[in-house]
Amino acid sequence: MKTEGASAKAKRRAGERATEEVEDGFVVGLGTGSTTAYAIEAIGEAVADGLKVQGIPTSFQSRQLALEVGIPLTTLDAVETVDLAIDGADQVVDDPDSSAYGALIKGGGAAHTREKLVDSAAERFVVVADPSKLADRLERSVPLEVLPDAHTVVEDRVRDLGGEPTLRDAEHKDGPVVTDNGNLVLDCEFGAIDDPAELAGRLSSVPGVVEHGLFVDLADATYVGTDDGCEVREY
Repeated sequence: MKTEGASAKAKRRAGERATEEVEDGFVVGLGTGSTTAYAIEAIGEAVADGLKVQGIPTSFQSRQLALEVGIPLTTLDAVETVDLAIDGADQVVDDPDSSAYGALIKGGGAAHTREKLVDSAAERFVVVADPSKLADRLERSVPLEVLPDAHTVVEDRVRDLGGEPTLRDAEHKDGPVVTDNGNLVLDCEFGAIDDPAELAGRLSSVPGVVEHGLFVDLADATYVGTDDGCEVREY
């Protein structure tokens, strides 16, 4: 039997702890990624025990897992509200003295467009993460979902903004990654991002950009799994 590593244990603690916010009758946004997968599995166990919820998946991956564990699914246009969204992050600002405290970079799984749509629609959005995702400043590359015909134009605009774009290649096939929406992904290096809100606004104004991976002023809390429990940051 394979032993669960420390990182996996931390992810599991974060995901399972966040599901304690799920109440009977909730509509829950189901994020994408390895940490959120633990939350989806925990919700599935609660559904098996009688909890009544509906899930809105943010990707094909989260949809498949939700179906496997028995979570009834719905869509944004079929509900009046999303009570809670649970999602992961590639990086989280963890400096309480920073104006960007709680800002995120997402999009490692190329699902950030739908993730942002569902997360921003939710009454409460909680992030699940392990300690490796915490940082004083955002500095990972920022994913941009772009229209295929626009990717070279967007690359030029990103360079004008001081970034270095790279078209994301698929790992198990020739060619680029294609999102669930049929678009391409540019991973854009900007170095340390001192003002995520400003950069977010600039990226949103670039024609051809469907959505970027900067999530600013969206998260309400982050659940951080640790070696011996889970810490909660409220924003």
